[in-house]
Amino acid sequence: MRPAILVALTILLALAALLIPLPLAEAAPVEHRIELDARMFAFTPSRVEVNRGDTVTITLRSEDVVHGVYVDGYDVNIIAEPGKPAQASFIADRRGKFRFRCSVTCGSLHPFMIGELVVGPNLPFWRASAALLVVVVGTMLTLGVRREDVKRET
Repeated sequence: MRPAILVALTILLALAALLIPLPLAEAAPVEHRIELDARMFAFTPSRVEVNRGDTVTITLRSEDVVHGVYVDGYDVNIIAEPGKPAQASFIADRRGKFRFRCSVTCGSLHPFMIGELVVGPNLPFWRASAALLVVVVGTMLTLGVRREDVKRET
């Protein structure tokens, strides 16, 4: 096979891995009740994973001073005082990674009090991995064909 054909085939397969829609069956939406504990300067848990379409109810508990939690991309803002938990619900309708952060200044390390909400599977990562695999295999095959062509010429 000619190297130019292998290169073109590799490019087409890589683009297909990145762009072709996948027929994934999504799980039925469920309700997640997240107990989020806030203390200077961390959230526990710091990472929350849900699926797209799930109803998420966050109960914020403050262990020391007044804390808040704001979820980027969902416009959710909860403020809790020590001993007085607060709660909010929303539907996780967008896939991706969203930061949640303390929305009440709580001390010198306040800007570093962040967590992560992950909604749905990380398809861009798997698509990029598949495209990379196709490119690596295509490159190896192309280099192998070129070596054979050089050996035949000599």
